[in-house]
Amino acid sequence: MSTGEYSFFKGVGQSFDKAAKFTRFSAGILEQIKACNSILRVKFPVRIGDGVEVIEAYRVQHSHHKLPCKGGIRFSMEVNQDEVMALAALMTYKCAIVNVPFGGGKGGIKIDSKKYTVFELEKITRRYTSELCKKNFIGPGIDVPAPDYGTSGREMSWIVDTYSSLNPNDVNAMACVTGKPISQGGVRGRVEATGLGVFFGVREACSFEEDMAKLGLTTGIKGKRIIVQGLGNVGYHAAKYFQYAGAIIVGLIEYNGAIYDENGIDVDMAQAHRAKSGSLLNFPNAINIENVSEGLEQACDILIPAALESVIHKDNASRIQAKIIGEAANGPLTPDADEILLAKGVLVIPDMFLNAGGVTVSYFEWLKNLSHVRYGRLEKRFSENRYAEIINSVENMTNKKVSDIERKIILKGPDEIDLVHSGLEDTMMGSYQEIREIYVNTPGVEDMRTAAFICAINKVGVSYEELGIFP
Repeated sequence: MSTGEYSFFKGVGQSFDKAAKFTRFSAGILEQIKACNSILRVKFPVRIGDGVEVIEAYRVQHSHHKLPCKGGIRFSMEVNQDEVMALAALMTYKCAIVNVPFGGGKGGIKIDSKKYTVFELEKITRRYTSELCKKNFIGPGIDVPAPDYGTSGREMSWIVDTYSSLNPNDVNAMACVTGKPISQGGVRGRVEATGLGVFFGVREACSFEEDMAKLGLTTGIKGKRIIVQGLGNVGYHAAKYFQYAGAIIVGLIEYNGAIYDENGIDVDMAQAHRAKSGSLLNFPNAINIENVSEGLEQACDILIPAALESVIHKDNASRIQAKIIGEAANGPLTPDADEILLAKGVLVIPDMFLNAGGVTVSYFEWLKNLSHVRYGRLEKRFSENRYAEIINSVENMTNKKVSDIERKIILKGPDEIDLVHSGLEDTMMGSYQEIREIYVNTPGVEDMRTAAFICAINKVGVSYEELGIFP
């Protein structure tokens, strides 16, 4: 859908207004929470080939109630100010929901990255970073970007190197960006974080017997039929974790085709087939669906849209058969679709909660960079020594020996990735319970998105009150 037909930022505002009625804050505080505080739009020249190209780029800081601001940078021809503002706003609410002390931010460069060499992309990224530095839109305590659509750890390493060269005395320069390679100060578990967070969030939603009974489903993930749209980083890892947990992946959707098999699709085999042939189509035993939007409409229990925004709208929402929709992407449902699906009794798990795994683990990376200590370094050996003492005491008291396999399992102290996954799991479970409590106990709240917005508004509103800027 084009920006002319639908404003993503206005759509976020509609959801905000719907929830704001259930909060106690004055119109002034609500307006401040809703507004984008700072918007940077720049155009800069970069030498490409034998000529010069003028690049258009953005960085939006939605809220300064907490600093630094936090949010990804995307490379896409679809980048525009409306989209970046909307995504920055969602980041504010997302961080509040999962109790991460950041304000929301977002950035984008309007390019098709496939048209440039690696060297040209590096020049564009470094020049963009220098623009952010000049305008004070990046820094460990100011604004901390991360990977997003079209970017990865590679671009983040260019950003941190450029920032460090322009700020040679900043001992915390590594914390100016997250999603970095491990060798550049990244954290283990960041790559799969958003997809794993989607899994933890949906699993928690499926754990409430009362909620599942309303949908005609049993509790748990095992045996649930799932369709995943988008096999990028988020969709692929989410699908993998669902498959590990015993779910049946019945459908996979990509931009150039979809496949469906009610008996289940092996995610890795499908990914390998796609890498070899360039498409999911013609995967063994699966039905081909060339119209990708029809892939969303196939029979399933859970639908995971993990690609771009507005893929479910007023024209196709009535044909969606899923009983649960987990918004792994940002804004995959329009407000019109929300109303249609609500009337159908579909449980929509909102994006600003469900895909918060990325920013949660980004927070862990930021803390690691500020502390200059790898997670697990201080406690791993201590934990293993204590576990060994306990096992020895139990063996002495019982006169029985623990097997070598059991000893190995019990003695293992936590590595960095174990601690990161554990922290993410606890965050997603606790945050869902907070949202659900508002949903269940607030008269008039009919959907989880409104409950999530209420949760976020309450936390951001209290921050603004405590700043003392409102009489």
